[in-house]
Amino acid sequence: MSDFRSQLADYVSSLGDDLKACYAIDSNPYMESNVKRGLRNADGTGVLAGLTKVGSVQGYAVEDGAPVPVPGRLYYRGINVMDIVESHAAAGTFGYEEVSFLLLMGRLPTEEELSKFDEMLSLARQLPDGFTEDMIIKAPSKNVMNKLARSVLALYSFDDNPDDISAENLIRQSILLIGAFPVIVANAYAVKRHYFDGKSLYIHVPREELSVSENFLRIVRQDKSYTEDEAHLLDIMLMLHAEHGAGNNSAFACRVLSSTGTDTYSAIAAAVGSLKGPLHGGASKAAVDMFYDIRDHLRDPHDDEELASYLGLILDGKAGDGSGKIYGLGHAIYTESDPRAILLKKHAGIMAEAHGMEEDFRLMASIERVGGRVLQQRKNLPHPPCANVDMYSGLVYHMLRIPDDLLTPLFAIARISGWCAHRIEEVLTGGRLIRPAYRSAAVKQPYIPIEDRK
Repeated sequence: MSDFRSQLADYVSSLGDDLKACYAIDSNPYMESNVKRGLRNADGTGVLAGLTKVGSVQGYAVEDGAPVPVPGRLYYRGINVMDIVESHAAAGTFGYEEVSFLLLMGRLPTEEELSKFDEMLSLARQLPDGFTEDMIIKAPSKNVMNKLARSVLALYSFDDNPDDISAENLIRQSILLIGAFPVIVANAYAVKRHYFDGKSLYIHVPREELSVSENFLRIVRQDKSYTEDEAHLLDIMLMLHAEHGAGNNSAFACRVLSSTGTDTYSAIAAAVGSLKGPLHGGASKAAVDMFYDIRDHLRDPHDDEELASYLGLILDGKAGDGSGKIYGLGHAIYTESDPRAILLKKHAGIMAEAHGMEEDFRLMASIERVGGRVLQQRKNLPHPPCANVDMYSGLVYHMLRIPDDLLTPLFAIARISGWCAHRIEEVLTGGRLIRPAYRSAAVKQPYIPIEDRK
């Protein structure tokens, strides 16, 4: 097999520029055909593809036909997510379970309903017999998201009624997936550490009485220890990442597959694969990597001019990862502010003070402030781009001692509730196979018999 792979690599390398040339498309046809690249309008707004009651992202107002910056708002089933998060933070309660119920059922639960829902989620954390051994341990992956996607597809085989798309069955499958995701991720990470990092293998069993955030911290850490403050901060992260409208790439991927009538596991695996992409779910890790690179290269982290100069090098592709991007700044919809970033910044500041990381937090705030100004000047923008949720999420995860390998998987653990709600809505109300049009850019040419080809 290794010899074949070497031969295959040599063959592919020999194809050279011809391979790239046959796929190249000039930019002019896009403009001439008014193609909405990335399903985006010319002003950056998304092409309207449907209606949803699950989530709403409001980042700008329209005046005289043009978008105008406004403070961002994020609603779950019509309820402002900031109100949900702040209510649970003030009461000292865990809110992700309530958010999951809200997204799935379309309303807030009573105490009795929430208690029963919690019970069902707890039972759903019990993976099928032999699943961890056969699907995770015996087939380890270097990438936890890859293993999560494969595990989701494998769960189809353990479902006695996998293809039924009735509302009741979809809710049943959703609860199973919401419960299973944290356990699959924790076990996949433990196996990855063992087989690829040479660490001891430990698999912990979740406890029924604990919340999603408490259980995850307990089963992912070798000593199973965590503080209440850590669990509550992680709970806030899960609430803020649970849903972000039907137009985000992973939710839309889930809806595209759901429109075909396929099973839940195939649709959710597609969403996981979408989130795995660095342009979607990997941005928080990129932001924290950028932060530590900046910190390591500044002589004086309090000097705005030195910081601005280094951010300029990042934009020029001469520093950082060479991408020319300042991660954590700007958003496709939010203009003046991202409400998730505002909440995370507030709670990250509290956690930074408690963990002696005030200097890191202040530097991140400076990157937000100075970076926005640098981007505005460089790109001649009418206003500085706002910080998005990735600006502070990576730093929060580091405060929680969450390894980089788990940043995107934690995003998936949170977003599974939103994905399931969008799948159910698409199946029950979509009504049509999603199929956008692509105009051909190929040049017509005759077929030439092989003996006449040069």
